[in-house]
Amino acid sequence: MVQDSTKRVRVWDLALRIYHWSLATLVIANWLLGKFGPDVMTLHFWFGYAIIALLAFRLVWGFIGPESARFSSFLPSPSAIATYLKTMFRREPSHWPGHNPIGALAVFAMLAALIWQTWTGMISDPDDFINVGPLADKVSSATAGKAVGWHELGANIILILVIPHISAIAFYRLWKREDLIQPMITGWKWVRRR
Repeated sequence: MVQDSTKRVRVWDLALRIYHWSLATLVIANWLLGKFGPDVMTLHFWFGYAIIALLAFRLVWGFIGPESARFSSFLPSPSAIATYLKTMFRREPSHWPGHNPIGALAVFAMLAALIWQTWTGMISDPDDFINVGPLADKVSSATAGKAVGWHELGANIILILVIPHISAIAFYRLWKREDLIQPMITGWKWVRRR
C-alpha cells in the first residue's frame, strides 16, 4: 500500500527508457560477442557504432532532456551521498525521484566506462588484419596495440559495474520492497511528496 506521503509521477521519459533498454541489450550482446563471438567481429563493430550513437544521445539528453534526465538534476553532492547512505538499508521504499545519489554515481561510472570502451575499440589494432578499429591508423601503432588490452580491461570493468546494478535492483525489490524495473518500463514511479 502506498502511503499518503507519496505521489505517482512520470519520472523517465520515453526516449530515456528506449535508450536504457537499447543500451542494455547492445552492451550485453557486444560483451558476449567479444568474449565468445566469431573471429570476425563485424557484428561487434556494428553494435559498437550503435552504442556510440546511444551514448551521444545520452550526453545530449543529459543537458537538454527533461529534468529527471539532466545530469544537473542528479549530480550528487557529498552531503547527499552521506545522507542517503545513512538511510539506504532501512527496510522501506526510498521513493527517490529518479536516481538516488549512489545510483547517480553508477550512471556516471557506466557512461565513463562505455565511452572508454567505445574509444578503445575504435583505436584497437589486434594485428590480425581483420578486426582493426576504424581509427587505429590515427594513433601510433604502439597505442593501437595497447588499446586491445585496454578494450579487454574495459569489458571487465563494464561487467563489474553491471553486477552491482542488477544487485541493486534485486536489493530494492527484495529488501526495500520497491520495484525499480517497472518505472524503467512505464516511466511512472511513486516518489516522496516535497
